[in-house]
Amino acid sequence: MFQLAKKIKVLAALVLWIVTVVACQKLLPSAPADDELLDGPVEGLTPEQGAVFLRGDVAFNDEVFTKETGLGPLFVATSCGTCHAGDGKGHPFTTLTRFGQSDTINGNLFLHLGGPQLQHRAISGFVPEQIASGATFSKFTPPANTGLGFLDAVPDAAILALADPNDANADGISGRPNLVTPHFYSALRPNSIPANNKYIGRFGKKAATYDLLQQTAAAYNQDIGITSSYESFDTYTGQSIDPEVSNQTVLDVVFYLKTLKAPVQRNQNDADVMAGKQIFMAINCSKCHAPQLTTGISSIASLSGKTFFPYTDLLLHDMGSSLNDGYTEGLALAQEWRTPPLWGLGLSKNSQGGQYFLLHDGRAKTIQQAIELHGGEAGNSKNQFVQLTEGDKQKLIQFLESL
Repeated sequence: MFQLAKKIKVLAALVLWIVTVVACQKLLPSAPADDELLDGPVEGLTPEQGAVFLRGDVAFNDEVFTKETGLGPLFVATSCGTCHAGDGKGHPFTTLTRFGQSDTINGNLFLHLGGPQLQHRAISGFVPEQIASGATFSKFTPPANTGLGFLDAVPDAAILALADPNDANADGISGRPNLVTPHFYSALRPNSIPANNKYIGRFGKKAATYDLLQQTAAAYNQDIGITSSYESFDTYTGQSIDPEVSNQTVLDVVFYLKTLKAPVQRNQNDADVMAGKQIFMAINCSKCHAPQLTTGISSIASLSGKTFFPYTDLLLHDMGSSLNDGYTEGLALAQEWRTPPLWGLGLSKNSQGGQYFLLHDGRAKTIQQAIELHGGEAGNSKNQFVQLTEGDKQKLIQFLESL
């Protein structure tokens, strides 16, 4: 009798546990759909690569630096994730300021005065930087991080095939690459195509950064004041000091950035979204925002030979006087900006406090406002947009928000 009662008690407990689990599952919110998130790894990583991705994720999103762990003494933010919440775009609070002059072809003359980046915060006992007298400057809103490995793996030849620096086809669009000198620690890409010992830059607002290792090492140094063996100088004294972050951590973050998935388009089969895409193509937005690119050979198999849809040509374009900040980087002139990828655009508000802050400095608060601020090579497309009916404008915007 005792054994029967015991079995009944155990069975009742089991039933109660099952009921509780089922009830909790119904109460708990479901996980966001893959197309609603910018973070997450590309498909096909090996278990070993997955482990590196997770280490990079922790270093990027969870590690917050303090004075005791090397922060500063001058800095902009205390972590990588501060400027890229959920791997999305930055907010005006995290906007960076770059300063120099209106012609940096022969170098930035303000490097000895703190350029190119303003560190406007400091740990106790130190004074934040000020923009040097006589310098021009520009505000740079931190970009989204997703899909960077795909952009990194596009062959030089594919980018050059989209360039038309002399507007040979007379369409008013003359994109050109920003040719830069890779840092000593950057490994050249397979089948790189040099021009006067310079190579195609593809990261940053003006495509002045060669690869994601340079981007990451410089961000640690310029944004957080953290030295590494790649960028060893102290932003306050200008002197080389011991590394404050290991090479392994830097490389883990680089791998994390390389293997973040590409944004997934939403509502692709919606009639208005499809109509909006046709309008996008018809008014020649796609001449700069190239819908499709294909990667070449990559050391990461998941990135090799992949066709993807970033809506960028990775080239510099003259965007007209309205977007001329008087600041240059390398061969990129003050009114020239790299075509920003449009993928993930519709999710930008998720990391920007619920509203858009678009263009290089976040000045545009809506997609329509961003389009209407286009000029220069984009002037004809902007004018065609302005002449659209309100219905067609909304279809175009709906398409862009689906990306």
